[in-house]
Amino acid sequence: MLAPRTESRQLTRIAPEQLSSELMRRLPLEFLKKQRAIPILLDRDEPAVALADPLNVQAYDAIVGILGRPCQRIVCPAPEIEQAISRCYYLSPTEEANYLTPDAPERPSQETGTLDLASTVQTHAEDLLNIAEKAPAIKLVNKVLFHAVHSRASDIHIEPYEDEVKIRFRVDGVLRNILTLPKNQVAPVLSRLKVMANLNIAEHRLPQDGQSRVSIGDELVDIRVSVIPTAGGERVVLRLLDRGRGELKLEEVGFGPQLLKTFRSLIGISHGIILITGPTGSGKTTTLYAALNELNRQERNILTVEDPVEYQLAGIGQMQVRPKIDLTFANCLRHILRQDPDIIMVGEIRDRETAEIAIQASLTGHLVLSTLHTNDAASAVTRLIDMGIEPYLISSTVVAVMAQRLVRTICPDCRQPYHPEDGAVSWAELQQLFRGPVKLHHGAGCDKCLQTGYLGRTGIFELLLIDDRIRPMIVGRQESHLIKQAAVEKGMATLRQDGLRRALAGTTTLAEVYRVTQDSVQIGQEAS
Repeated sequence: MLAPRTESRQLTRIAPEQLSSELMRRLPLEFLKKQRAIPILLDRDEPAVALADPLNVQAYDAIVGILGRPCQRIVCPAPEIEQAISRCYYLSPTEEANYLTPDAPERPSQETGTLDLASTVQTHAEDLLNIAEKAPAIKLVNKVLFHAVHSRASDIHIEPYEDEVKIRFRVDGVLRNILTLPKNQVAPVLSRLKVMANLNIAEHRLPQDGQSRVSIGDELVDIRVSVIPTAGGERVVLRLLDRGRGELKLEEVGFGPQLLKTFRSLIGISHGIILITGPTGSGKTTTLYAALNELNRQERNILTVEDPVEYQLAGIGQMQVRPKIDLTFANCLRHILRQDPDIIMVGEIRDRETAEIAIQASLTGHLVLSTLHTNDAASAVTRLIDMGIEPYLISSTVVAVMAQRLVRTICPDCRQPYHPEDGAVSWAELQQLFRGPVKLHHGAGCDKCLQTGYLGRTGIFELLLIDDRIRPMIVGRQESHLIKQAAVEKGMATLRQDGLRRALAGTTTLAEVYRVTQDSVQIGQEAS
């Protein structure tokens, strides 16, 4: 006989220790997912049933009936229940022992969600939680993808060596060891990844590129797969692209209030070239996408040329560069100019031909947004001159150059103030920039940030405006450091200065700022 129903209590988060594999094994997975319900343990191992819908008495009665025990009724948000179901099925001890190697140096993050996997040729997504009938290689690939997505990894590296294969995640720009596989177990994993990406599984001598897709609820994550042959075997890198990142707004990029106002006014002009510079992985494309989202209006025709198209932007025409068929940046630009665009975004200016067409487009009344690979803003001028562009064309078309980097932000859950050791920080530089007391913060490390003290990243920027003082210097072929010096004298904040402001505001740490801006000053040991 079932226990009488009790009043429901609220629970916003299901902790890992409240999950019970023993209780879960007695209930059908599909039933729990459909009903958005899960049995959990409360204090003193008291059983309970967490429900997204408190009025779903049929599901409650069914679970209590199967368990044969009186259970308290808990109301919990549906996403949290879905994550708890995933967590329990993916991280049960038996599954970990069977499909993750026991000598793994680090355990993956236990952030969770319901992850579905579909190759680009499938019409229906395959539920990764349905792992009971899967081969071990498929189970392992699914687990790695699952942990990578919920660890906020941007890349998965599968690296073969003489006797072993290492799997590493890049989280917030830093690689972390996840697990190690014996060399003889990696071949099925590589074959599975190639099948997912529609690659030739019999080809081991040539590089291959492909793509696949995973979904987490209603959110889609695209996967770019790159395979290259090395001395130790085939090396694979999976780039995970959250499709929701394409909807980023300028306020979310990391601009300060004044810089945001200035940048908005720049992208509002009718013609000219605005360049974003920085090394690979510095967030240039993300900033450009945020700018395009801001500019995207019904009365404007916006076209882009990219390699590759990372995110699909609604209402914007995006062209993919394909060098194998001679569809280069320059050739794409020529055709785009016949499409009556108002705004053109060029993924990267790599050569003289592309630069010349971009300049001609700006001279004929188009706003052109693009990127360059340079270390700072002023070096973009030198780079264009080295390509063979006449300085007078640069001075008359380029409106502004913005250099940027990404710094890791302090985890809000373990953020705390600290005082560095004497001499560990360049206090003279800080006091020169900022008046008043200096207070620094760091992350002590917690489960949410994987004990790193950092959670997420934000941008730091250096905006060089090409004004009446800078233009004659460009025409006179002045060196980049002189151009930068003149801009700083007029009030330009360098990457270092913007980063230090973020550190003093408690957003990031001094160590991170100096690391990203490649400073030679020793930071000293920060508390850990």
